[in-house]
Amino acid sequence: MKLCIVTHKIKKGDGQGRVNYEVANEAIRRGHQLTLLASEVAPELEDNNQVNWIRIPVKGYPTEFVRNFIFAQKSADWLRQHRSSIDLVKVNGAINMAAADVNAVHFVHSSWLRSPVHISRNRRDLYGFYQWLFTAFNARWEKQAFQKAQVVVAVSEKVAQELVNIGVPRSRIRVIVNGVDLEEFAPGQSNRQKLGLPENVTLALFAGDIRTPRKNLDTILHALVKVPDLHLAVVGHLEGSPFPQLAASLGLNERVHFVGYRRDIPEIMRAVDLFVFPSRYEACSLVLLEALSSGLPVITATATGGGELVTPECGIVLSDSDDIDALAVALMSLVSNRALIQQMGKAARSVAEQHSWTTMAQTYVDLFEELSKNAEHRSHTDLSPSTRPLTLPFGATGAN
Repeated sequence: MKLCIVTHKIKKGDGQGRVNYEVANEAIRRGHQLTLLASEVAPELEDNNQVNWIRIPVKGYPTEFVRNFIFAQKSADWLRQHRSSIDLVKVNGAINMAAADVNAVHFVHSSWLRSPVHISRNRRDLYGFYQWLFTAFNARWEKQAFQKAQVVVAVSEKVAQELVNIGVPRSRIRVIVNGVDLEEFAPGQSNRQKLGLPENVTLALFAGDIRTPRKNLDTILHALVKVPDLHLAVVGHLEGSPFPQLAASLGLNERVHFVGYRRDIPEIMRAVDLFVFPSRYEACSLVLLEALSSGLPVITATATGGGELVTPECGIVLSDSDDIDALAVALMSLVSNRALIQQMGKAARSVAEQHSWTTMAQTYVDLFEELSKNAEHRSHTDLSPSTRPLTLPFGATGAN
């Protein structure tokens, strides 16, 4: 099969980029030929003789909005010229203006635009207007892109429901949860002192963007006031964050440890006792899967995509992200029971083991092969020998 993947980045160290990186490697392992329309590609893929990288340069354009628009135009132009040589096209959201066979959805902009924590509702300035414009245009474009795809892949059940809400038939939606590196994120021991973390205390972890209210650190801090025996490590960029000041105003300076942006998250996860992440809006959280894989009990919320993976055996899912009392009760139930923390941690690891990057990638390529075989079957049964072409690329009709 000749497969084309259209995305900005195909490499480790980037959420969506890592997904496509793993899918590309699985396709290569099965002997498929790959065309990658991307701005950045991992060197090992670039050097592989099964890979044809079509570089779509966008560096230097002034904003993400403009860069995305240029990328969409350039990649669509290439596809219109070469679609007949491709069996199946996979894209991500509104990244491309041409029709695709599979559209993998990591984020539904129309749902984000309606969220009470959308940036435009908290920033009544030029930046807030830009974010509203960016989200609104993407919401319009992605809805058109979803309508053109034969299969729309949602990265969580939450995203699947959001797709149904904007008119995508449930019959065309497949749910393929993102993966996790089971070796990098694994239970173990870490030296808290070397990591700059307090020793001999029960320590929870929060990791995410702490410059906006979306990830909901404020509710965690207010709940922490009610749980005096718990410390909290906070990973995230400190510049422009209001939360150190909030922690100080709540009298939490001795128990909340802001460690800034870190690249040693696997080590930090091995050093803490539990993970708390009741985000107000999340499509599918990779960090949640990483915490489960690290053997940590997880406290999250239904608004957090991927929360459906957290069973009662391995964590607690709150119905309301902003319920301070409910979060405090959940935290206290773990802080007061070391045996429960250990029991939940083992169950968390078992859940994560069902969602490795390998499993995710295999599921995607299984889908591609299924669609390609169906198309090949139709090409042999729907046409008479006299009218049948030598090859019929899947999804070629409507590609322009």
